[in-house]
Amino acid sequence: MIKVLFICHGNICRSTMAQYVLQDMVNNQGIADRFYIDSAATSYEEIGNGVHPGTRNKLKSEGIQCGNHRARHMEKSDYNEFDYIIGMDSANIRNIGRIVGNDRDGKVYKLLHFAGEERDIADPWYTGNFDATYDDVLKGCTALLNEILDTEKFTKEN
Repeated sequence: MIKVLFICHGNICRSTMAQYVLQDMVNNQGIADRFYIDSAATSYEEIGNGVHPGTRNKLKSEGIQCGNHRARHMEKSDYNEFDYIIGMDSANIRNIGRIVGNDRDGKVYKLLHFAGEERDIADPWYTGNFDATYDDVLKGCTALLNEILDTEKFTKEN
């Protein structure tokens, strides 16, 4: 099973959007049983809160089912539980490092890294632009899934 953890500051906008976008992709490809996808926050500000209405509305407009995820804090133990730990921006990556320590297994990436870009995904909490965030999340998740499907580990599990 491939385990993916998406990370953002509060776990109510970008990371949950990525969680549900990737889940929709694997559902549509009939490979959902080979994945465990979750999301978490690097801060404690939104813990227990549900998905932001802007994220929920954007996913609905794209025909993507949004579940009842509640914001949770990333824990040090998550490093050992997940194969990919994906931050949305440079601050997330720094904060992931503070939580888990050294990325000894090379699991931590920014989402757009998989699309050949190292830029941040803007936080719609501040920008209000859920469309732009969705476009970047979709681009990153598409590239991430392609990368995973090309890995030897995934192929061997067929």
